[in-house]
Amino acid sequence: MRTLKDEIIAMIRLEGPITVERYMDLCLGHPALGYYITRDPFGKDGDFITAPEISQMFGELIGVWAVQAWRDMGSPAPVRLIELGPGRGTLMADCLRAIMASAPDMTAALEVHLVETSPVLRARQQQTLGDAGVAVIWHDEITAPLKGPVIILANEFMDALPLQQFLATQTGWHERLVGLDDDGALMFGVSAEPTPDDIGEAEPGDVMEIPRAAQRLVRYLAEHIVVHGGVALLIDYGAFAEGRTDTLQAVKHHRFVDPLAEPGEADLTTQVNFERLAMTAALANASVHGPSAQGAFLQSLGLDYRAEALKTRATSAQRFEIDAAVTRLTAMTERGMGDLFKVMAFSHPSLKALHGLHLASSPDHHQTDEET
Repeated sequence: MRTLKDEIIAMIRLEGPITVERYMDLCLGHPALGYYITRDPFGKDGDFITAPEISQMFGELIGVWAVQAWRDMGSPAPVRLIELGPGRGTLMADCLRAIMASAPDMTAALEVHLVETSPVLRARQQQTLGDAGVAVIWHDEITAPLKGPVIILANEFMDALPLQQFLATQTGWHERLVGLDDDGALMFGVSAEPTPDDIGEAEPGDVMEIPRAAQRLVRYLAEHIVVHGGVALLIDYGAFAEGRTDTLQAVKHHRFVDPLAEPGEADLTTQVNFERLAMTAALANASVHGPSAQGAFLQSLGLDYRAEALKTRATSAQRFEIDAAVTRLTAMTERGMGDLFKVMAFSHPSLKALHGLHLASSPDHHQTDEET
């Protein structure tokens, strides 16, 4: 059976080396052989575990946050709750349960929309949300559900969007490419000519990652929110400030693997550049809140109190699991998610405060790479 690796090698032989951005796009989103198109990668039997799969508390607290954001927006009705890349539907299920329990008025105003391209994951989401208590509508892309006031959730979504990589050499910045070595195997290289784009000064060996796809999406969402009202919440693996290192990584069966070894068979991600995304939202005249470390954000929403409430009705084994989940979600260690993951929101400029996040100062309005 022909594999995605076979397809990519044949493409390179015919057309020449491809960009890292194109390689990521093929690996993750190829219409027949892409990673997210062909499988459910979540959980212990998959390749990685996300925060909603660790504990129901994560989604419940996001639901509480959404209720407060809706009230801060002036309680518009209707309001569209939109999730990008909803995984197994676990986050939305837990989020809706918290909304329904605490805010009947919001429940009555709510329209739920999920943006999902994977038929495998869409089927799993339909199972998870079959008895959610509200109608759920699925879309292949964000343009369809983006109408009127919105609350947008994106957990571990931006890190899988393809990006460009540039390597600094003595002759300037050269775009990083995927080509073939003398034996016909996939290998990394760089373009022969330096890029004409002015992407900053550097020392030889520096790597610049430019997330144009993520910037385009953030700008599109921010422009809608500024006109129609709403807020977007981004939670992802990433850094507060821009670095100069290669963050591309591949994970299979919970272990790091060579990103070129098995295209379409391993998850490819990069660190989200929150600094660039904050700048992009601000340039669209949205208010930017955060970013904050995930651990601090969840604790400000009452994670510890929710854990104690759950433990009052739990067995000793369940109490141990609850404590372990709190540690995993908030710990500032290598295996913890507390500092490794960041939280940022952008909103209509009238919203000067969002629960758990500080209002960021306005950055200088100079051009971003997306605008050049």
